[in-house]
Amino acid sequence: MVEYNVIEDAAGLASASDRLAAGTGPVAVDVERASGFRYSQRAYLIQVFRREAGVFLFDPSTIEDFSPLQAAIADIEWVFHAASQDLPSLRERGLEPPRIFDTELGARLLGHERVGLGAVVEQTLGITLAKAHSAADWSTRPLPASWLEYAALDVEHLIDVRDVLDAELDEQQKTEFARQEFQAVLDRLPKPPREDPWRRMSGLHTVRGRRALAVARALWWAREEYAREQDVAPGRLVPDRALVAAVLADPASKQALAGVKEFNGRASRTQLDRWWNAIVAGREDTELPPDRVPSDTLPPPRAWVDRNPEADRRLKAARPAVEARAEELRMPTENLLTPETLRRVAWAPPAEVTVETIGAALAELGARPWQIDQTAQVIADSFVASLKADDDASGTDS
Repeated sequence: MVEYNVIEDAAGLASASDRLAAGTGPVAVDVERASGFRYSQRAYLIQVFRREAGVFLFDPSTIEDFSPLQAAIADIEWVFHAASQDLPSLRERGLEPPRIFDTELGARLLGHERVGLGAVVEQTLGITLAKAHSAADWSTRPLPASWLEYAALDVEHLIDVRDVLDAELDEQQKTEFARQEFQAVLDRLPKPPREDPWRRMSGLHTVRGRRALAVARALWWAREEYAREQDVAPGRLVPDRALVAAVLADPASKQALAGVKEFNGRASRTQLDRWWNAIVAGREDTELPPDRVPSDTLPPPRAWVDRNPEADRRLKAARPAVEARAEELRMPTENLLTPETLRRVAWAPPAEVTVETIGAALAELGARPWQIDQTAQVIADSFVASLKADDDASGTDS
């Protein structure tokens, strides 16, 4: 086993940054977080590799300023596998790529059936990676040697994978597709915070009545506050199902709450006062949440035939046509055009259906130019055909 050392201070960062600046070609970057263990999504290990420089493992919990690393690699391509997962954690530490190559996204555009890192490395290089520590708690200190080896291997082969995929993209004439997709990942803005994040609580649909919802809301926020204080994933303190069980039990006292068997979790009894106070606060709240909140979510397609039959016909005509185009391009349909984008343009199409108006509608919904080039004509033709079929059917009925 190769021994890997974690760089934990400014001096080590400066030395590694100098060596990376002297390397050649793109730089491979990866981040390990502690999702499911910690409240935050911050990085607990940052791995960087560049040819003629080597692999470097950095501990973000002990290094305050990453500007030397940013300066060393600021003007070269950064290679990721699933960049959208790592970019927020890197940006939090002042690390921002000028341009990227995403091996997962590249593999999707090429039509690879399996796009996990291990599968892509095996398909492109014939090397098998052990993925034993992918769900580990990376906030653990010290990090075991086997974990460090796993982390290093995540970046050590990534440049070679990038080169193979880049050649495949060129061979399939998808280089421009990939460039636009990679740029879209870089440009994508963070989703705004949800107005009522507590409504995502699993099992909340079983809670009836605005007062009970107020109690659920108060419990959720009490858990959120405690999870933030302790930097622990909320579900590890008290799972959603336990909070819902407490609401449904409607206990008359703190002792009764303690007696609810389904109200479990490692903090369910140690923080009993906290949960009981939240229940009381929810019961006394004068601003009750509505049973339902307005949403721009479309109805499920199975309901369209009754809710919007014209849209149903448009979707049923366009979906197989887009799927056929994706098959011609040898890529998953969702990478050619997301199902949500197609549904939205089918539900509310332009007043006049042409290639240009459909293209404009797709662009408004976030489709990239290459996606519009490949699908606007297909969708426009399908919508027109669905209208003609409807007219024909109406004529037959009359």
